Amino acid sequence: MKKKILVVDIGGTHVKLLRSARDSSKFHSGSALRPDEFVRKFKDATRRWNYDALSIGFPSPVHRGQIIKEPKHLGTGWIGFDFAKALGKPVRVINDAAMQALGSYRSGRMLFLGLGTGLGSAFVWERNVLPLELGDLPYADRDIIENFLGIPGIDRLGEEEWKREVLFAVQQLKRAFIADHVILGGGLVHRFDQLPKGVERGENENAYRGGVRLWEEDRSGKPKWRVL
Repeated sequence: MKKKILVVDIGGTHVKLLRSARDSSKFHSGSALRPDEFVRKFKDATRRWNYDALSIGFPSPVHRGQIIKEPKHLGTGWIGFDFAKALGKPVRVINDAAMQALGSYRSGRMLFLGLGTGLGSAFVWERNVLPLELGDLPYADRDIIENFLGIPGIDRLGEEEWKREVLFAVQQLKRAFIADHVILGGGLVHRFDQLPKGVERGENENAYRGGVRLWEEDRSGKPKWRVL
């Protein structure tokens, strides 16, 4: 019988709970959110929901299913946190941008960039998912790139200059990764009316699709997707 997967997308402002591509709920996260509060809010929001397993997208580096660095835009205490023990269900954890990228993938070499509180990023090809931390790349004024392309960049540059900066950086990153196409996602992508050739708008349902794909198996029972 096919597993019912509940997909959890933890962001810097909200935690989204996705039962399907179109059926979701959410609660506030923010800079003070710690694991104990997350668990309390999660259990309260899902007490009437039926599901078999969870996929969790988390806004920080994740290695072999374990959070290895505290997130920039949440509280502390997340490193090594045991979601499965706390929630009582099988859990697979992946970087949030990597989960979006996995759900966005169709073919070729694809670079995913998520414009939001920071800059999410991942690279996908064939059955491989490579989470990235491009937001930490050095940029102008001895700062990092996410402070120009994420929410701080709008305040810093003004909206029109910010849009030009984003499109310039996206094209340069596309060349650097020899990507066939770029998926531009995140909460800020709606500010663009048009995108250049080779750059596509991410869809909201991609996070759910990525979380479901995380549990897909081949005929031998091994995961279809290799998260590096």
